[in-house]
Amino acid sequence: MFPDKYNVLKTVTIEQIVSSFTPVLSRPGSDENVLADESYGCEISPQSDGRPHEGANPVMMGRNCTSWSCVPGNDTDINSFYFYETEQFAILWALFGLIVVGNSGVLIALRCGHRRKSRMNFFIMQLALADLCVGLLSVLTDIIWRSTIVWNAGNTACKIVKFSQALVTYSSTYVLVALSIDRYYAIKYPMNLSGSWRRARVLVSMAWLLATVLSIPIAILYRERVIQGRLQCWIEFAEPWQWQVYMTLVATAIFVAPAFLISVCYALIVTTIWAKSKLFSIKPTNDDTRRASSRGIIPQAKVKTVKMTFIIVLAFVLCWSPYIVFDLLQVYGYIPRTQTNIAVASLIQSLAPLNSAANPLIYCLFSASKATR
Repeated sequence: MFPDKYNVLKTVTIEQIVSSFTPVLSRPGSDENVLADESYGCEISPQSDGRPHEGANPVMMGRNCTSWSCVPGNDTDINSFYFYETEQFAILWALFGLIVVGNSGVLIALRCGHRRKSRMNFFIMQLALADLCVGLLSVLTDIIWRSTIVWNAGNTACKIVKFSQALVTYSSTYVLVALSIDRYYAIKYPMNLSGSWRRARVLVSMAWLLATVLSIPIAILYRERVIQGRLQCWIEFAEPWQWQVYMTLVATAIFVAPAFLISVCYALIVTTIWAKSKLFSIKPTNDDTRRASSRGIIPQAKVKTVKMTFIIVLAFVLCWSPYIVFDLLQVYGYIPRTQTNIAVASLIQSLAPLNSAANPLIYCLFSASKATR
């Protein structure tokens, strides 16, 4: 995929690549299948005809290598550069702690607190549940797999784990889309409460159903394989263009399409607020307020929930866009083969679950702000 002719980098060893791209398949668009085997070195370019080398397997729904592939290497290069293992474990453990503690706290607060039952809280609970599953099924699996290197759980478990990781990732994203759609209806029809709870439950059910459907191909494509002498839970395509198509579809499903739908919702929300504010631009009397409410002027509380949802959406875009953009550039061959890019890829891919850690912090900040008023 890279234009350069095949060349094994003498200064880049397996530890550099493995520590940056160890297998964990939890997020689309990542690189997940470089093995930490002490008998391999690594190169960062394809053969001169553009096909990947034998054993080269960029994997998108994980965290190891898209355009970078592994080939038999030289044992003399081993142990000279092991720089990201400790740092990545520290990042992953920190993210795991933030995700589990933060989202568990949100669920407990909403379930056991004395808060008014509302659709917004219902959606926040669903989002926290999905994010908690990301921590338990994705990040924790990442940590375990980085520790064991090989896959020891069998082919059935391989498919179940990959399906589960994809499911919780997609569900977290599409619950956010459902929340944005619900906020649009809340702003567009603020006084129309009939059927609102039914709509909320349908939106959440559709989000989980869509996440399930999108995750099915992952269970089909992944299987237990012997890769360079070691068992791995692996996905494999023969040609670079197949990886490009796969990565493009994954990026569209996990980021581009949700971001587009959310953007449309917020464009409609802003338009609705602007249009309705014109009807109430003059400071009203009490009688005017009652008449305005009957006409559907937006309650301030609903506007505040839209603000919180917007911040959550902004965090989603900021956390996911570097990851998706980098992996797309990588799989299409626009990232040059340098050690600096290996370092950048390592950092970006380790922070992929950051969005699931950010959501409970945003909720807590808005709740604290509300409590002080």
